Amino acid sequence: MKSPLISYIALFLGVFALSTSAIFVKVADAPAAITAFYRMLFAAAMLLPFLLGSKKNRQELCLLSKKQWGLGLLSGVFLAAHYVLWFESLNYTSVASSTVIVTLQPLFSVAGGYFLFKERFSKGAITGCLVAIAGSIVIGWQDFQISGQALFGDVLAFIAAGIITAYFFIGQHVRKRLSLIPYAVIGYGSSTLLLGVFAFSQQTPFFTYSSHTWWSFVGLAFVATILGQTIFNWLLKWLSTSIISMAILGEIIGTCILAYFILDEIISLQQGMGIAFILIGLTLFLLQQKNRDPVA
Repeated sequence: MKSPLISYIALFLGVFALSTSAIFVKVADAPAAITAFYRMLFAAAMLLPFLLGSKKNRQELCLLSKKQWGLGLLSGVFLAAHYVLWFESLNYTSVASSTVIVTLQPLFSVAGGYFLFKERFSKGAITGCLVAIAGSIVIGWQDFQISGQALFGDVLAFIAAGIITAYFFIGQHVRKRLSLIPYAVIGYGSSTLLLGVFAFSQQTPFFTYSSHTWWSFVGLAFVATILGQTIFNWLLKWLSTSIISMAILGEIIGTCILAYFILDEIISLQQGMGIAFILIGLTLFLLQQKNRDPVA
């Protein structure tokens, strides 16, 4: 990718699309495992024609090494675990606070990027990261004072944040040599299989849901996953996990706004201050970072 501007525009659009995730999950009247299962199933089904209809993608899939297959399948395991934990957290805490905690990925990605990929960050970038994280904490702080139930939901979301960071690190490594569609289909497909087995073991029904719940599944697959998650997987060839994880903090802003209009959740003065901190921190961080060189 020759222009950093294009990558950041794509990153912004991906974050905006991902902001709808918590809204669709909250609207869907289904268990967490089922919601995650149909999100991955429908997303994989939407990408499958692009895999089968492209000779290049089919050949690439056939020539994958055992290591590439293993990492692709492992990414699906992490993705499945992330969605189950995060969706379950929404049953215990608010949309805004759950999204805040689950997007604290920079805590993991900056440390992982430093040790795994030898990334180095300027003082300005570190300052921006800390300011943005502080904004997230400001938004979610109220839940730590409400009840043990809300705190339990926050803990689930925090674990989910660590797991999705591991997923992005796998993508950052694998996408150097593997095209987007094969990688995404392998990850989404294996995630679908694991989520299906998990849902079956929980004896949850697969089909008895209302029409608005089915439409929520479709929205999660197309908007939040194809236009959000898959864009991030595409950008991993040029941008590091730390940059993408920092940008995902912007999801909180979009989710708070959508929750206000759709779910009638109030944006308090405290949340407004947190949003301001996030915007300032993201601006500082992204201005300090440069695009990685594309890998042939």
